[in-house]
Amino acid sequence: MKKLILLVISSIMLFGIAGCSKKQETAEQSIRIAVEFTTHSACAHIANQKGWYEEEGLIVASYENYITGMTLAAALSKGDIDAAYICLIPAINAYANAKVPIKVVCGIHKYGYGFVVNPNKIKTIDDLKKPEIRIGCTREGSPVDALLHKMFEKHHLDKKQILKKVRRMNSPKLLLALKMGQLDAAFICEQFPSMAEKLGLKVFLTAEDLWPDMHGSVLVVREELLKEHPDIVEKLVKVTERATQFINEHPEEAAEIVAGGLQVTGEKVFPIKAIGVASELTITPSPIFKSLTTRLVNTTDINPQEIQEAIDVCMELGYIKESFKAEDFIDLRFFR
Repeated sequence: MKKLILLVISSIMLFGIAGCSKKQETAEQSIRIAVEFTTHSACAHIANQKGWYEEEGLIVASYENYITGMTLAAALSKGDIDAAYICLIPAINAYANAKVPIKVVCGIHKYGYGFVVNPNKIKTIDDLKKPEIRIGCTREGSPVDALLHKMFEKHHLDKKQILKKVRRMNSPKLLLALKMGQLDAAFICEQFPSMAEKLGLKVFLTAEDLWPDMHGSVLVVREELLKEHPDIVEKLVKVTERATQFINEHPEEAAEIVAGGLQVTGEKVFPIKAIGVASELTITPSPIFKSLTTRLVNTTDINPQEIQEAIDVCMELGYIKESFKAEDFIDLRFFR
């Protein structure tokens, strides 16, 4: 009888240990994903809405939205994010300046930024020289700030003269300021230029006009995830490729899904203070469709030379203090 009791107790203890181990393993393999609250992260929004992460066996512990790549880059430095769908230039800044241990594992899209103007006030590039013209842009170190400098260079504009008039704010605020007539022109990331056209504004220049083959956004993961759970990274890349292919093959449905995913109602968007501004903008499938099909080139391809060019631009503009090799920043072992 005593032997039977001991056997039962031993079995219970073994099952308990096995159960704890399983829970611990599950916890270790869960991932925290962060995305930009724009069409730049369309593939992630689609994968999340369709349940493709779970379908691949990925346990998503959190899925957080950030209003810009800059705020997402700042969050990366805190170590609370395992994988992020982020604009390339903020990712470079985080890697170089904050020493965030991340690697680019695949691309998301090329381009995805535009210079929006009030067509009644700006008809030629020289109109930007007028002292009364008010220009907006996100802060220094952002992709659109880099494009602002590309515009100075390409169109031979006086950088000091223009920069004195530039007002810095996030993309939703820029669009609202344009809508209310507080700005006459602004560099903004997609989907906001496509939304601006619905308001009677004009996309005067695009990223493609100013920076041929510009990498827009990438999927980055922390190095410890890459080392300890390469299978998770492989699945992330697989899901990203699947969602990107879906955008290109089913753009209408993709636009519907992304427009729904970008509604701020019930969403947690960082920084929290940006929710009020974003909620004043109505997002419909029509501008999202245009954004996905004409303003972004949705591709997971990565060209190390183009990544190096972006690093060099960041160095030239003073976004980073030390340059580095693109090869040290990317890991394409799972890219097919």
